[in-house]
Amino acid sequence: MKTVYIALGSNLDNPLAQVKQAVESLKTFAINFEISPFYGSKPVGPQDQPDYVNAVAKFDTDLTALELLDKLQSIENAQGRVRIRRWGERTLDLDIILYGDERIHSERLTVPHIEMQNREFVIVPMYDLNPDLVLPSGQKLAEIYQRFKHHQMATF
Repeated sequence: MKTVYIALGSNLDNPLAQVKQAVESLKTFAINFEISPFYGSKPVGPQDQPDYVNAVAKFDTDLTALELLDKLQSIENAQGRVRIRRWGERTLDLDIILYGDERIHSERLTVPHIEMQNREFVIVPMYDLNPDLVLPSGQKLAEIYQRFKHHQMATF
């Protein structure tokens, strides 16, 4: 059994409803499911796109990392996943941020997520769920959170 952290994000087709629907889909196979508050955030990529709704889910699973990735991609596709351009607008994005304390580098998956430490819309909700979390690198999440504790993201 692994404890996983999944980032959820959407900025198309009623983003809040998209994220809430994804939460319900995750609950169908997640064990000990928890969800952070929903946050509104500015886009990281091109700025000529709507703001995002983001959250982080934490749960236990007995799925392998690639089985979990397949489940997440299935949810994205079921919700009409549209990715128009790199770092552009999307109906739904589900990313594996952490998979237990494992480090995975494969063609399909990199965990911990390579950009997690640079994303307030990942770090802040993760901190909401587990402020005492220690990352696979040994770094404390609380140390990274200090860079983002004065964030301007709205909560829903």
